[in-house]
Amino acid sequence: MELKLLNDQGVQAATLQASDALFGRDYNEALIHQVVVAYMANARSGDRAQKGRSEIAKSTRKPWRQKGTGRARAGRASSPLWRGGGRIFANSPDENFTQKLNRKMYRAGVASILSQLAREDRLAVVENFSVEAPKTKLLSQKLKGMGLDSVLVITDQFDENLFLSSRNLHKVLVLEVSETDPVSLVHYDRVIVTKGALAKMEEAWQ
Repeated sequence: MELKLLNDQGVQAATLQASDALFGRDYNEALIHQVVVAYMANARSGDRAQKGRSEIAKSTRKPWRQKGTGRARAGRASSPLWRGGGRIFANSPDENFTQKLNRKMYRAGVASILSQLAREDRLAVVENFSVEAPKTKLLSQKLKGMGLDSVLVITDQFDENLFLSSRNLHKVLVLEVSETDPVSLVHYDRVIVTKGALAKMEEAWQ
């Protein structure tokens, strides 16, 4: 599979031969959906909690007598039917949302995403991607010069200047190869991979 190699102006300077196993797979929508949903589910902390009617701090006295008032029967103010009452089937704080996903399926799903990005010309390779100082303005100008707006940058090693420069750009995310996830891959319009990161991706995900 041939990938575009871009220069500093975002123009194709050459092509680069990449692994067909990682960038030449068929599009598998069902697998990609399963991988993305499982990843998002496994990221949930499961620490939310709600109170049932027995946990609400309200009086247990009957609000009014059973008959003769003309109003509906009421047993206590903590009833789920009342405002401020307990929840029916309340969420427990130790709720588990994890979904099991085989490693082979995860890798195949990521490869399918990368292959589709390459076919749609949304993925390209650069020799190096860096900024001289940790300033958002420098990175913003660099991306604007390359014609990039919503972009995921995948690097082979941690670059502090690049990381700090990207934090205030809500449409830009910088990740190392080991941190790359399927949700980020499908979220951004373009994906830029450094040459060193490409080699690591082929080694880790094939």
